[in-house]
Amino acid sequence: MERTLPWRNGALVLGTGVALLGTSVAMRTTVPVPGDEASAPEVVAAAASHTQAGLPTTGAGLGPEWDLPNLDHERIDYWVDRFQNVPEMREKFEGFLERGAEWAPMILERLEARGMPLDLLYLAMIESGFNPEAVSHASAVGIWQFMRPTGAQYGLAVDRAVDERRDPVRATEAALDYLESLHRRFGSWYLASAAYNTGQGRLSRIMRQQFGRERARGEEDYYRILNRLPAETRDYVPLMIAAARITKEPARYGFEPMRLAPRQWEEITVPPATPLDRIAGLIGSTVADIRSLNPHFLLDRTPNNRDYAVRLPVGSVPRLAAAGFPGSTATAE
Repeated sequence: MERTLPWRNGALVLGTGVALLGTSVAMRTTVPVPGDEASAPEVVAAAASHTQAGLPTTGAGLGPEWDLPNLDHERIDYWVDRFQNVPEMREKFEGFLERGAEWAPMILERLEARGMPLDLLYLAMIESGFNPEAVSHASAVGIWQFMRPTGAQYGLAVDRAVDERRDPVRATEAALDYLESLHRRFGSWYLASAAYNTGQGRLSRIMRQQFGRERARGEEDYYRILNRLPAETRDYVPLMIAAARITKEPARYGFEPMRLAPRQWEEITVPPATPLDRIAGLIGSTVADIRSLNPHFLLDRTPNNRDYAVRLPVGSVPRLAAAGFPGSTATAE
């Protein structure tokens, strides 16, 4: 009898706090904060321009080459077939490719800057489908599906005003820090990915039970411990490799390629409790546009206890300068 995997609220749930192949998205509400009626000081502490310079130079990542082992396994074939031939799964994967067009270039650039395998991009794909506002049944959040304690451990603030697990940029840096730490411990990107899903303590116990050691002697060790892994983690790497195979050669599997449309922005640092509608009015934009670049904002203002960086549409900083904000100079790239 073929093993089936659990679905909840339209999501295929493969681990505590992790929903794959679909997510439930929590609706955010704006909570009035006493004192917000007062306008924040009109000061811009810093300004910077951020644009995507293009894809990394290697053929891995979105290219046809691999920098993770592309090992064969029947579960990879199973998921490739499901993505291709099950209408609901196919539609979800098409959504992954569409959202990846915005965020994959940023993730690839940061992987390349660290000298990490570009094919780790597909861990983010199976975690959230590149949805910054993804929330799992266990309250894991964002593109990289951080639980709150792990996010805090890697520097992601969660408070009344912001949830930085929803910030694709900050969360990517945190996730790569975490994956690097796991790789140093286990000596394998497959095992690092498994530990990302199931926890490093559990994976260490399984490795020691199987081999009397926790460090891998090759990526194949993942499949050697497969039957000892929790059910949800057994499909974690096969899903990642299946997603990579399709995205790298979409025509072979009947999909349209990911058509890159990376997000671009300028960034300013503003004082505590700066209302977003004040910034929006000065740059001729809307709060919705600002929040689309800052999905981690939970309120329509910045945190009230610290200066905070805000991403804005390209061309905004000169408009702020023209409106009299000191220090508002854009850096073109």
